[in-house]
Amino acid sequence: MADPVLQAGGLAFRGTGRDLSVLLVTSKKQPGFWILPKGHVEPGETAAQAGLRETQEEAGVTGDLLGPIGAPLEYDWNGKRYSVQYFLIRATAEEPASDGRTVVWLPVDAALQQLSFEDTQRLLREARPAMEGTAQA
Repeated sequence: MADPVLQAGGLAFRGTGRDLSVLLVTSKKQPGFWILPKGHVEPGETAAQAGLRETQEEAGVTGDLLGPIGAPLEYDWNGKRYSVQYFLIRATAEEPASDGRTVVWLPVDAALQQLSFEDTQRLLREARPAMEGTAQA
């Protein structure tokens, strides 16, 4: 099989303590599925830059990049292999998304229930201590 298609995404969060919430968006390819924003890494762009850009394009959210979370997630779609590196992003601003997706902010436990794929649920569980440890008032 050919090299995987490289993608990057963002796990954006805001708030602190009990008010901590994470950003989810609906999938364009699979309506009704809830995912983390992600997309292709463009030529000349780092995965981190792509993660920030995709989060902004798909959800209208910008923020501070805190670093990668976990190992890249790999999956197959339409006969291609994809590799997605997610990055933790502390949201600092939000504007209406231009991508036509539904965007929600949910508490971590609710987000774990809402996410459609087990690998992104696991990623969110892995990232939770970092989100709780770095949140600012």
